[in-house]
Amino acid sequence: MRFDWSKLGRTPPAGLVTARNLAHHAGQWPTKAARANLKSRADDSHSAYTWDAAHAALVTHALPAKGGDVRVGVRLARLELIVTRGDNVLDAFQFEARTDEAAGAWIDSKLRALSLKPAGEVDLPYDLPDHPTGGRPHQLGKLGRELGELSRWFAGSADVLEEFAARLRASPVLCWPHHFDIATLVNFDEGRSENPRSIGVGVSPGDEYYAQPYVYISPWPRFEGGNLPDLPRPGHWHTEGFFGAVATGEDILAMKDRGRELLAFITATFEISREHLGA
Repeated sequence: MRFDWSKLGRTPPAGLVTARNLAHHAGQWPTKAARANLKSRADDSHSAYTWDAAHAALVTHALPAKGGDVRVGVRLARLELIVTRGDNVLDAFQFEARTDEAAGAWIDSKLRALSLKPAGEVDLPYDLPDHPTGGRPHQLGKLGRELGELSRWFAGSADVLEEFAARLRASPVLCWPHHFDIATLVNFDEGRSENPRSIGVGVSPGDEYYAQPYVYISPWPRFEGGNLPDLPRPGHWHTEGFFGAVATGEDILAMKDRGRELLAFITATFEISREHLGA
């Protein structure tokens, strides 16, 4: 495991809400760039990001630009948009003291210079809460620690999920711009059109259900009835809004060997869910 989980915990998990909301909105510019320039896929994965450990950023799939493929992303620790080609950052836009509108104008100018379609003309097929800045310039001076911690949560989550997915015939590990969770999916009934069985495994940086990061293992179809299988500690079943086994960021930070114990929790819960599905 490449990520050093001992580096997490400098900021309490529940203290990342503002940083997460700002990063979530910033990340909509890269996904708009992808939607404008990549062929649509039925599962919407063309619009998703991957975690780029070298740049500590969430980045799009490769965009076919003049002079060679590029990726557009958001580097969380600095809250900046980046355009990369291979290992190189071609340009960057820092949000500090600048508006979201200015970010859109910047990314569109970079895309046009690369003979790509602009992101600003894309309408997203989902709604987000109002932008936390209310259209005013970003003020990030007091959020440096929180943004750095958020970046480490994504880095550690990607590391664990990649190792888990490599053991199974799982989908690529992607971050989804709508809910901002990073996840993989194991489909047990590929090609079966009626109620195929699957288990999604991912980490959310926090949402309306939990004001902190959390890992989830979400079987489908959801288990009905009140007799749910027992889970390994520190997991619990979440049944309102979505169905899945959950361990919170606070639970994860309480683990002695965080990365290995989190992977063990995910694996054990996945096997319990698979057995219950009969897969």
